[in-house]
Amino acid sequence: MTQRRLQFGREGESAAVAFLKKKGYRILEKNFRAKVGEIDIIAEQAGVIVFIEVKARSNLEFGHPFNALTPAKQKKIVQTAQSFLAQKRIVDKPMRFDVVALTLDSPDSWKIELLENAFQM
Repeated sequence: MTQRRLQFGREGESAAVAFLKKKGYRILEKNFRAKVGEIDIIAEQAGVIVFIEVKARSNLEFGHPFNALTPAKQKKIVQTAQSFLAQKRIVDKPMRFDVVALTLDSPDSWKIELLENAFQM
């Protein structure tokens, strides 16, 4: 992955974090890694653990960012979430999977969309 793409992704994740905080999410962890994969953001909102995938695009040439969340990617996110819960010894707590889609509106402005409960475990 090029430095430019990595920087673009970091900027998208930072914008997503700021957006989520404004919506009342408490950020617990960013870029949680396990053997099976990575979760961009793990947060808590109203007593619910939320695993959040961030998808950023500079334009819609290759489709909407939500479309990039394939069943295979969902499976990896679920497995990684299970690793997080086991590692932190979290049991019997409600959880869900959200997706934040970011599309560059202008060189310094994002269009941000939130899809709550995007998929099930």
